[in-house]
Amino acid sequence: MWRLDPTHQRILIRTNTEIGYGLYIGHGGPVVVNSTAVIGNNVNLSQFTTIGSNSENAATVGNNVYIGPSVCIVENVQIGSNVTIGAGSVVIKDIPDNATAVGNYARVVNYSNPGKFIVNRWSIE
Repeated sequence: MWRLDPTHQRILIRTNTEIGYGLYIGHGGPVVVNSTAVIGNNVNLSQFTTIGSNSENAATVGNNVYIGPSVCIVENVQIGSNVTIGAGSVVIKDIPDNATAVGNYARVVNYSNPGKFIVNRWSIE
């Protein structure tokens, strides 16, 4: 029987994945991102995040987005800019700009403090 050592962290992001500046991966993974995903600037991916697809296209993630631990983003959804997605959420529908979404299945709970958890922001200045 094959077993994965729990201390062995993996980040699976293919080199052809479209990623903006300022990507931050918290705790070194594990993180899995489908090669068809598009990730904007200043996106934080927490540990145990999956952005996947069983069809042709994975999600498009806007700028200044915080994705909490153990989040699964499934198929071709649009995540707006300045969005926070809470821990353990399963995203199967679009999330608009400036929203905080949580739950299984994720739903918008408010529009206050968008993107406040982004660290190490990249800027052109």
